[in-house]
Amino acid sequence: MVELVAEKISVDRILEQLEDHSTGGVAIFLGRVRNHAEGREVEQMDYEAYPEMALKKMRGIEETAKKRWPVKKMVMVHRTGRLQLGEVSVAIAVACAHRNEAFEACRFAIDTLKETVPIWKKEYFADGEAWVEGVVPKSSV
Repeated sequence: MVELVAEKISVDRILEQLEDHSTGGVAIFLGRVRNHAEGREVEQMDYEAYPEMALKKMRGIEETAKKRWPVKKMVMVHRTGRLQLGEVSVAIAVACAHRNEAFEACRFAIDTLKETVPIWKKEYFADGEAWVEGVVPKSSV
């Protein structure tokens, strides 16, 4: 399951969606807004997305992960809009029979999301603001 959401990400809701008694390993990655970037103090952040393409790319990541690892269930959620310090901006959770596969698939998902999905962030500092340059999206996923 993949989503873009404007509201706070609920980890409890994600865990409920992974419920499956055949899985013994669940790996979760949570990306949060931190208080610094490039030596500057961050106050808040905005995330913008091209929704149709972002969801398509996220579904592609999910499909690829399920082909490479024995993933039973997977949830990928990314926030959009204004986020404050400490808020979760992205959550990826993977349920597999064993932990190694869950960790590997989760790592693949976040790394690929950051490289390929058209989601952009703007950081707000005490002394200004700046769009963060990301990696140019690849067309492989």
